[in-house]
Amino acid sequence: MCKTRIVYIEVLQLIKRFLPDEHVPSVYDIDANELIKKGIKGIITDLDNTLVEWDRPEATPELIKWFAMLKEKGLQVTIVSNNNEDRVRSFSYPLSIPYIFRARKPMTKAFKRAAKNMDLKHKEVVVVGDQIFTDVLGGNRLGLHTILVVPVAKSDGLATKLNRYMERHLLEWMKRKGLINWEE
Repeated sequence: MCKTRIVYIEVLQLIKRFLPDEHVPSVYDIDANELIKKGIKGIITDLDNTLVEWDRPEATPELIKWFAMLKEKGLQVTIVSNNNEDRVRSFSYPLSIPYIFRARKPMTKAFKRAAKNMDLKHKEVVVVGDQIFTDVLGGNRLGLHTILVVPVAKSDGLATKLNRYMERHLLEWMKRKGLINWEE
C-alpha cells in the first residue's frame, strides 16, 4: 500500500473521532426509550447551547419537564460543562442535578468522573452536546455513545465562536466525503 493511501486512512480514522453516533435537532428529539433499549442508564450533558442558551440563567419549563421524564424512566443525568462553578451550580442546583464545572472537555477526566459518580459503565452512558470539538470528541475518546444537538442559540460566547468556525469547515468536509448526511 502506498504511503499516501496509509496517511489518508490514518487521517480518516482521526476525523471519525469527531463524528457523533447520532445527530438530532434538540435534546427533546432524543428518544429516551431507544436509549434504554440500547442499555443506556445515564446521560452526560453539556449545559450552554445544549440545554439552554449560553446566557439563560435557569431551565425553561419545557426542559424541567424533560428532566422529570428522564428521571421517571430511570435515567440519571449529570451536567458536564467547561463553564465556571457559579454558572453551572446556579443552573443545576435548583434542579437537583449533579454537575461538573470547568470540565476541560475534550479531556476525558470529567466524563470518567461523571460516569463513576453515576456508578455506570461507559457502555451505559451517552454524551449529549452541541460542539464537536468538546462534547463529541471527549465522549468518543472514551468510547461513549455521542449525540450532537443543534445549538439552541445562534449566538455564542467569545470562546465558542472559534470552535464554531472550525466545526463548520470540518462538517462541510465530512459532508463532501459522505461521512455525514444530515443538515444543520
